[in-house]
Amino acid sequence: MATTSDIRKGLCIKYNSDIFKIIEFLHVKPGKGPAFVRTKLKSVTTGKVIDNTFSAGHKIDAIRVETHKYQYLYREGDQYHFMNNDDYNQISIDKAILDSPELMKEGELVSISINTEDGMPLSADMPASVILEITHTEPGVKGNTATNATKPATVETGAKINVPLFINEGDKIKVDTDKGNYIERIKE
Repeated sequence: MATTSDIRKGLCIKYNSDIFKIIEFLHVKPGKGPAFVRTKLKSVTTGKVIDNTFSAGHKIDAIRVETHKYQYLYREGDQYHFMNNDDYNQISIDKAILDSPELMKEGELVSISINTEDGMPLSADMPASVILEITHTEPGVKGNTATNATKPATVETGAKINVPLFINEGDKIKVDTDKGNYIERIKE
């Protein structure tokens, strides 16, 4: 049994007869009254995100997980297939468990957390940023680098991202996987 002081981002817990992954938390110590922890929990079975508040010292049922690096192979409907590079075992994960599947390209390495009790995959964490190529966008305007204006662009995975006006088709960009935002253009 763990307590609220053990809460951290990525921790998997049993709550309301389901398994949740903590995606955000904030320890709050108000001037009056007892301390508490405000959390955002994501269900690993349905993908639904809920807000919950735990009082300080509340016992939580943490789940023991192992994290392994897997390589993304391909998508089949709502199932995403991954391979462990150490023993070449393959697993498939439902789209609801993945944080930003539209930014994942074949060959990408992700960290997959697996429940040690039953061997089921609980979550897949992508790297902080990925490099993707622009496949479609309006032509870039030379010299338009000072404004914050953006235009829609489609990347090689099919995701739509807003990029600055100077970005052209064929450019490679770095994308934040957490928010799905443009970070910078990659020069070769």
